[in-house]
Amino acid sequence: MKNRNLVVLVVEDSLMIITRIYRLLQELENIKLVVHAANYAESMKMIIGMNIDVVLLDINLPDKSGIELLQEIKSSHPGIKVIMLTNHAGDNYREICTYMGADYFLDKSNEFEKIPEAIRTVNLHYS
Repeated sequence: MKNRNLVVLVVEDSLMIITRIYRLLQELENIKLVVHAANYAESMKMIIGMNIDVVLLDINLPDKSGIELLQEIKSSHPGIKVIMLTNHAGDNYREICTYMGADYFLDKSNEFEKIPEAIRTVNLHYS
């Protein structure tokens, strides 16, 4: 089973978090491109205009909820893998996102270091 080179979209409005994610992703093989969007509207333009493979998605966005974006991605682009990465890590949010089709749900505070493994795992599902 061969991994493919992924295009990853990071949907996050915190510069500090974006910087940390970029550092983590630089260490991964099979990442072709990492792009960033700070809100729902920018994200949808990139999803429609690019061949996005994986979305790292925050729940709290400035213009709409990341849960709304998750729902839109899974209904219009079901092949895109979505990893929720949020400070809203309560069971209620986890259940909603899982129900909506999130492939992973990670807590920014306690599970940030699991991002590379989550990306490796979803990459295996493309093979």
